Amino acid sequence: MPYRVCFVCTGNICRSPMAESVFRARVAEAGLDGLIEVDSAGTGGWHEGDSADPRTVSVLEANGYDSDHTARQFRASWFSRLDLVIALDSGHLEALRRLAPTSADAEKVQLLRSYARPSPDQPSTGASHAPSDSAGHDLDVPDPYYGGMDGFEECLEMVEAASVGLLAAVQEHVEGEAA
Repeated sequence: MPYRVCFVCTGNICRSPMAESVFRARVAEAGLDGLIEVDSAGTGGWHEGDSADPRTVSVLEANGYDSDHTARQFRASWFSRLDLVIALDSGHLEALRRLAPTSADAEKVQLLRSYARPSPDQPSTGASHAPSDSAGHDLDVPDPYYGGMDGFEECLEMVEAASVGLLAAVQEHVEGEAA
């Protein structure tokens, strides 16, 4: 059975489809296509059925990512089939944990940037690369919706940086299950 990851933001048209596309590419690059399933949703249904924001599509395509997407709203019933629910900011983290039917389901919800590893030019804090339970806003991927293209580009940089650590964590779990 594949390991299932769902990225969640507010309306599922900016951050979460971007994270879904980037992570799906990382999964494919690692040769894990059949072992990991990736999708996304929003905490709200305002944009259900819509494509990703044109600025998200533009930034994804300019950086070589797939941009095929249809927005949908996250449902509590999905927890039973998901292994990991990745929130794009602390507000989503809190909302998803409240929505979780059980405490085990609430533990499946993590912040994307809690998986970010320091870049080579940043000093290491010595902290583990395991996800943090912190709901600190410093781990938020800011919503680019009301800004310009630079916000979408910044969002992509944050998503790409965190996807490396997330893939390592998921791959370790998948390989552990196979052993």
